[in-house]
Amino acid sequence: MTLAAVAAFAMVAAMPMQAKKKTTTSTATQVVYTGEIAKKVIGYNGTTPLNITIKNGRIEKIEALPNQEGPAYMQRATKKVFAQYEGLTVTQALKLKPDVATGATYTSEALIKNIQMGLQQAKNTKDKSSKKSNKKVSKKRKH
Repeated sequence: MTLAAVAAFAMVAAMPMQAKKKTTTSTATQVVYTGEIAKKVIGYNGTTPLNITIKNGRIEKIEALPNQEGPAYMQRATKKVFAQYEGLTVTQALKLKPDVATGATYTSEALIKNIQMGLQQAKNTKDKSSKKSNKKVSKKRKH
């Protein structure tokens, strides 16, 4: 029994190290929550927060989070707007001039603004991390 407990502890102790390794692989995934950065973006009935999942530099998925928009309008807008962004790179998506859903214009415009603000933050975060890693490389080369 004691040996089993020690083995279980060793496995649990090793788990955080494995999780850290996964975050540094080339299949980097980033989820951007727009609730805070786009809190002033209003649809027809209020804010329209999103989660934007970016994997390997491409938009993998966009999810609408709880909001006050009418369900039928939200469904119409998300179906039309999200499809235009999914699969694009962040750079391509930031240049996109998407169409809005007919009959759900305010909701569509709010979703588009949320997406644009979320993607801009993702791009800025990536740019900052790239600059930091370039500085580290530069310092290593000087020595």
